[in-house]
Amino acid sequence: MAHPWKDLIVWQKSHELVLEIYKATSNFPEKERFGLIQQIRRSSISVAANIVEGKSKKTDKEFSSFLYNSRGSLEETRYHLLLSKDLGYIDEIQYESLDKLATEVSYLLNKLISSINK
Repeated sequence: MAHPWKDLIVWQKSHELVLEIYKATSNFPEKERFGLIQQIRRSSISVAANIVEGKSKKTDKEFSSFLYNSRGSLEETRYHLLLSKDLGYIDEIQYESLDKLATEVSYLLNKLISSINK
């Protein structure tokens, strides 16, 4: 069975963000296992998962709603990244790299939302 959401560049980039966050958080302190690690992983997964779920809906209005949810989860993820940097769990270079990828996902989400809502 084909998965049309796999063809969306915004999904591809959001999936890449999830994978990079998993790598980065593997080095976080054990004490954050049920705190920040879990939160940042969940919010980043939610970005990609909402794109997938929205793409499976019947109407553009429904799809758009899920894309807005995805955008909200992305902003939550961006805050978790900033917090991770400020706590010293990731360095400035990691932060900049992950934030750049998040910015790219944000741009793509906004473009897709705009094109659907026209």
